Amino acid sequence: MSPSGPPTWPHCAHGADSAADPVGCRGIHVPGYTQCLAHLAGIDRDAYLAGLNPGACIDHRGTTFTERLLDALLDALRDPTTGSPRLGTAGFELATFEGTAGFGSATFQTIADFRAATFQTTADFRAVTFEGTAGFGSATFRGYALFGWANFEGIAEFGWANFRGTAEFERATFRTHAEFGSATFKGTAGFASAIIQGYALFGDAIFQGIAGFGSATFQNIAEFGSATFQGTAEFGSATFGRDALFRSATFEEADNVGPLACAGRVVLSGAKFGGPVTLSFTARRLECRRTRWSSTAEVRLRHATVDFAHAVFEYPLTIAAEPESFVLADGRQLSEDPLASTSDSGVRVASLRGVDAAHLVLADLDLSRCLFAGTVHLDQLRLEGACTFDTAPAACIWRRWRPVRFTERRVLAEEHHWRAGRPGAVRGWNTAVLGAGRTGPLQLAPVYRALRKAFEDGKHEPGAADFYYGEMEMRRLADDIPRSERGLLTAYWALSGYGLRASRALAWLGAAMLLTIVLLMAVGLAQDTPKQTATGSVPAGGGKVTFEIDKDDPQSPTDDRFTGKRFEKALNVTLNSVVFRSSGQDLTTAGTYIEMTSRLTEPVLLGLAVLAVRNRVKR
Repeated sequence: MSPSGPPTWPHCAHGADSAADPVGCRGIHVPGYTQCLAHLAGIDRDAYLAGLNPGACIDHRGTTFTERLLDALLDALRDPTTGSPRLGTAGFELATFEGTAGFGSATFQTIADFRAATFQTTADFRAVTFEGTAGFGSATFRGYALFGWANFEGIAEFGWANFRGTAEFERATFRTHAEFGSATFKGTAGFASAIIQGYALFGDAIFQGIAGFGSATFQNIAEFGSATFQGTAEFGSATFGRDALFRSATFEEADNVGPLACAGRVVLSGAKFGGPVTLSFTARRLECRRTRWSSTAEVRLRHATVDFAHAVFEYPLTIAAEPESFVLADGRQLSEDPLASTSDSGVRVASLRGVDAAHLVLADLDLSRCLFAGTVHLDQLRLEGACTFDTAPAACIWRRWRPVRFTERRVLAEEHHWRAGRPGAVRGWNTAVLGAGRTGPLQLAPVYRALRKAFEDGKHEPGAADFYYGEMEMRRLADDIPRSERGLLTAYWALSGYGLRASRALAWLGAAMLLTIVLLMAVGLAQDTPKQTATGSVPAGGGKVTFEIDKDDPQSPTDDRFTGKRFEKALNVTLNSVVFRSSGQDLTTAGTYIEMTSRLTEPVLLGLAVLAVRNRVKR
């Protein structure tokens, strides 16, 4: 029903004018009369009020109340045992209260209907008990709206209400739903220490002043979707028993949100932050998909798993784990009772896909399940503190008849998912990576490369080495490289773990030296030291004598080849080959080629081992 049109009930029509106001007074007829309570004759009004008893049902829709008239009505309904008014069904739809509407300490036993009512000054509902539905939808509060200590047993309906002054709901109790959807709070909205046991719906609400929810308790889902906070948003020590939903909410000037505790999800997906802000949450999960920050921000968390997929931030943003419980402004610690069953206070990142990481700082976070593929400027990501990644399966696993052991290193969640889905995959690779999709080596190689550079820029060379290993693994296993390059990378991996596994290079070096020694003892060393002979002729008359000195060709051994003496000679040749020197031993033709091969391969293996050690210890 439009306030400008005629009401649906029989109305007073006092003051109606065919030109200026054809409707006149919209107050409903008092039972037995043709006028509303405001325009009823004095003697008739007194008779009507005298006939009321505490708990009576009243209907004064559209009526205009002065402060004196309302007090007279409430006095007629006052319970002599409690001294407070007690009303049954109360109809005040479209009513206007010109003075203070003093309903303080009253009890509404059934429905309290104040829809589209207008309160010109103070609306005093402090300590009022609403045993049924309290309907204030589309009501206008031009002065103070005082609902402190009020008790709403039924649904509290304030949808589309307009609070032009302070709206005080401090320590109010909402037993079922509190609906403030599309309400406008132009002054302070005070919900400090309020208790909302049912759903709290603030979707599309506008808070132009301070939104104070400090110490409020939301025992069920709290919905702030598309709400606008134009001033300070105070949620310090607020407690959410289930989800706190701020989807598409706008925080224009909030400098702090929290610290608050949430047993379920804190959803900021699509939310916008206009100024510098610090978010402090103790929650099971924080969802910030496509959230936008237009200034610097810091997100401090405990217990949470955070999803930042496609979030947008134009200035530095820090996501950090808080080691101890949050401390409130008064020095008390934030209660974490909603998460008492969770012993792990660590913070895990679920996804950074679609994020521009150029201004992102991560501190002390668990990145073992984080999805990085699709992150922009990942090489500029800053990692502070103890940021941990998942690792490859360390145990030796049998694949049919042969053992398989993966090199221990930092591994991305997407590689876990990809390896677990390959045919014949060994146990130990995790498959439950939500959202990993079809990411494979081709997509993961640049991710490893970017993270390697990020670690190098942070002067963490050993950590960078792990990501270099992952990059080379993905290159080796990708489908788009030529067979020759794959063969080269496979050899590099097998010989030294891409120049990062000294033990592997040393093992190959030891095997090569042992093989060289065995081959030299078998066919490389000569049977005996070749003897030198000098041949020439002396002229009969004397004169210059010319001799030719020659050496016998080394002879292959024919008797016992594996003796201590031959081992010593073979070892000498091999050790000199490692350092790329000639031993000067007498070798057979085969031994010469064996030494040449040894002098080529063994120094390379030694160099790979030294390189691997260097990559692990340099800073």
